[in-house]
Amino acid sequence: MKKYIILLLAAQLTWAQQPTKRIEFEAPESYPEGVAFDKAANVFYVSSARLGTVGKVTKEGRYSEFYADKTLKSTYGLKVHPDGKRLFVCAGDANYSKFSTPDTKKKMARLLILDLKTGKKLNDIDLGGFIAGEHFPNDLAFDKEGNAYITDSYAYAVYKVDAKGTASVFSTNELLKTAGVGPNGIVYHPEGFLLVANNGKGALIKLPISNPNSGTKVKIEQFFPSADGMLLNDNSTLTLVQNGGVNKIFKIKSIDNWTTAEVSESTSVEDRFAFPSTAAVSGSETWIMNANFSELTEGNNVPSKKFSLQQAVFAPVKK
Repeated sequence: MKKYIILLLAAQLTWAQQPTKRIEFEAPESYPEGVAFDKAANVFYVSSARLGTVGKVTKEGRYSEFYADKTLKSTYGLKVHPDGKRLFVCAGDANYSKFSTPDTKKKMARLLILDLKTGKKLNDIDLGGFIAGEHFPNDLAFDKEGNAYITDSYAYAVYKVDAKGTASVFSTNELLKTAGVGPNGIVYHPEGFLLVANNGKGALIKLPISNPNSGTKVKIEQFFPSADGMLLNDNSTLTLVQNGGVNKIFKIKSIDNWTTAEVSESTSVEDRFAFPSTAAVSGSETWIMNANFSELTEGNNVPSKKFSLQQAVFAPVKK
């Protein structure tokens, strides 16, 4: 009986240490950072911090190149437009590009708009001329009118690109500033404001669409340094991806329209995410992009060939 109990406990421990389900795909050297799910085609689109391409990944793990452009250095956050016909892609040259040049390093800031049906580029909008200094276009979100809002993690700004493709600076609120990487993940809330993750400060910033200069910091006990991509699950629930050694995914809830908030659920350390960066929803499942950037920061001489999307499974956080 004692031996049986020991074996049962060992089996339970082994099961607890198993990471969650993954979709593995082969995309040599790509180091994808952004992920978006296309419901109509039932595929994921992934970016490439190292090669500057956009790839397509099926749920069976088949990768194919969707878009490539020799002028691109790195691609980061990407989203399917609410019209379901276009893919918006943040393109820059912030850090890990294989093709970086002095002319583009920390200078390039572009928003690409791709036709999902043909894979052709519909628009290429330059965002780098609005603010002097360094640039890192990182993530984006859409409001109910179809306007796009793009974070610039080095200029500490959020840009706006309207439905006609006209770009402008939406906000340079002081709360977006920090040392190093600033505004990163971003979502639009139907009540008329943006929620932005300040990567360096680990804070959530609320920016009203009508008056972004009146932004406030969401009051929450926990800080999230290296906060990356975010998803708005519903009006009161947010999914936040944190890397930087924490490598966990959190669900955050608010009952007062994001004046205050608290962590309600999180993934387990045993899930072993590999520098998680962004998230996408497919049905009832949340999928996380394992960017594997720690390999690049450690100077890995043999770039990975395989990468993975990993399912996030949440459990309530003990109060």
